[in-house]
Amino acid sequence: MKQTRRLFIREGLAGAILLGTGNLVVADDVSETVKAKVTRVVNPFHLGMAGFTFSRFDIDITLKTMQRLDLHYLSVKDFHLPLNSTDKQIEDFKDKCASYNVIGYIVGPINMHSEAEVDEAFEYAKRVGVKKIIGVPDVELLPYVDKRVKEYDFNYAIHLHGPDKNVYKDAASVWKFTKDLDPRIGMCLDVGHDFRNGCDPSLDLQKYHTRVFDMHIKDETEASRMGVCTIIGRGLINFPALIRTMRKVNYTGMCSLEYEADKKDPFLGIAESIGYFKALCDTPS
Repeated sequence: MKQTRRLFIREGLAGAILLGTGNLVVADDVSETVKAKVTRVVNPFHLGMAGFTFSRFDIDITLKTMQRLDLHYLSVKDFHLPLNSTDKQIEDFKDKCASYNVIGYIVGPINMHSEAEVDEAFEYAKRVGVKKIIGVPDVELLPYVDKRVKEYDFNYAIHLHGPDKNVYKDAASVWKFTKDLDPRIGMCLDVGHDFRNGCDPSLDLQKYHTRVFDMHIKDETEASRMGVCTIIGRGLINFPALIRTMRKVNYTGMCSLEYEADKKDPFLGIAESIGYFKALCDTPS
């Protein structure tokens, strides 16, 4: 009887929360559970949003969504702030972000096929007021990128793209091209694409963490080219292991959700992904 009563109270409590009902009186161990203080982990990393998540939506919807999710860091994409924006347009963009308590912490990914496009990207980042770029340069441009990194004192994170591209498929591929370059040239570790290329993102983060300047988080249905993005927690990537590794290597950068499913209506998937990832971050290893 007591077990049935407790089950009834739990179900009633859950229903009240879902329906928004106020003032509940609970008893026995359930009341103690409700009163118990939850101990949350303090993590060295931060949670943000990759602008590509909102490729079909304007900056206003992007910022309103981030505000509701209590997210404050945005990877700025050029469809929200074009590379040829005037200084006034950039300031207006930054003011709008600030009104939602959001800052653009990095720009990109930006494709670069010529030295002129490299120059444009670095000047763009400087005018936006950030010192990090997510880039996808042609391989033959890497010596020129190296030169610009030294001049601007920026971190340059190459975005890896999994099995869909001929280069920069995974973390090992980016490392191969950058290991002899300036140490400020590294990678944006896209855990989904890394996984789709048959790799373990946790092991790659542990191995290459000194060159991981940004992370894109997403889940995938398969560890192959056939894998597609899904809600975090519903795919096959081991996110508890990934978070443990981030703590182990003291990763202090950003983990930005890049949700690529349901592009026309991604909002429920975004919310569930963020909620799941935040819950894992709050949980001790």
